[in-house]
Amino acid sequence: MSTTASFQAAKPLPREFYLEPTLTVARRLLGQIVVRTLPGGERLSGIIVETEGYLAGDPACHAYRGKTLRNASMFGPPGHAYVYLSYGMHMMLNLVCQEEGVAEAVLVRALEPLEGVETMRSLRGGITNTIQLTNGPGKLGAAIALTRQEDDGVDVTDPKGRLQIIPGQIVSDADIVDSQRIGITQGADLPWRYYIRGNAYVSRK
Repeated sequence: MSTTASFQAAKPLPREFYLEPTLTVARRLLGQIVVRTLPGGERLSGIIVETEGYLAGDPACHAYRGKTLRNASMFGPPGHAYVYLSYGMHMMLNLVCQEEGVAEAVLVRALEPLEGVETMRSLRGGITNTIQLTNGPGKLGAAIALTRQEDDGVDVTDPKGRLQIIPGQIVSDADIVDSQRIGITQGADLPWRYYIRGNAYVSRK
């Protein structure tokens, strides 16, 4: 896929990217790159290899019962991050889709690390197995130092932003697997989880 040299100067994906149907965005995000810039300037990045879509009217969507302080970012403009704390310990990265007020998003479930791997190891408690660094939404949240206070509502289309999604490589439909979402009880039968076929960094049930 993309090399470090080819994407370091890349601009973030435009806001229009997130206005496509949310499940289309979930598929097209595969192969794109999450870039997190730490306060000292170090970049942590990884290729998106797994996503899940959450739509309006979906009982598993956080916005299903309306707007709250926790999910307010989902109701905001497209191309912003919705970050929430799961099970009191895991920060989860979601990307808001559709026009303001619609409240749909894509959960980024797994990354293939690119830059800052040693820092990711430190942030994940010294873990040595590279595959285990980011092969799940809570793991990747910790590996890129995601916080609700700093990152919830951040504009990921901002070229100067500390959290961006930049172009990587287009993944063909033949290399995308559709499956049921993981870790939910409502809407669990919907095949709105997508991942790159054969990629070692995809999360496991």
